[in-house]
Amino acid sequence: MIRPYHKSDKSQLLALLNLNIPRFFAPSEVADFADYLENHVEQYFVVELEGNIVGCGGINYFPEAATARISWDIIHPHYQGKGMGRALMLHRINEIKKDPAIQTILVRTTQLVYPFYEKLGFVLEKTEKNFWAPGFDLYQMKRPTSDKSDNEE
Repeated sequence: MIRPYHKSDKSQLLALLNLNIPRFFAPSEVADFADYLENHVEQYFVVELEGNIVGCGGINYFPEAATARISWDIIHPHYQGKGMGRALMLHRINEIKKDPAIQTILVRTTQLVYPFYEKLGFVLEKTEKNFWAPGFDLYQMKRPTSDKSDNEE
């Protein structure tokens, strides 16, 4: 089940992030994620399975640029590669499509997971070494709101 984030989910989401350190996130990103959850959430969703949160991810909007940005995708290590990340991503793409003014979707990720986004129609726009933390490079990717990859939710 994918549902909207509630502030009461915060501790579970921080624990979920910690399960992905150091493989996908640097320890220094915990404070950034906590700040995001407190101050920068516009639309954020959690994936719940049997009462447990096993994934999360959000959307931030930049209407002046006709753009939405995917933010803070995290999937429990035991559920990675099982379609939950894809389902969460397609859910958010469908949410973004509700606003016809949004033309482009951006994602800022790392060299570790950018192939996941490529499968969903994102194209690499730029890279920057050690952007997030040492060993965690920025891979900025984009795609139009309409793409053939979306039709399989």
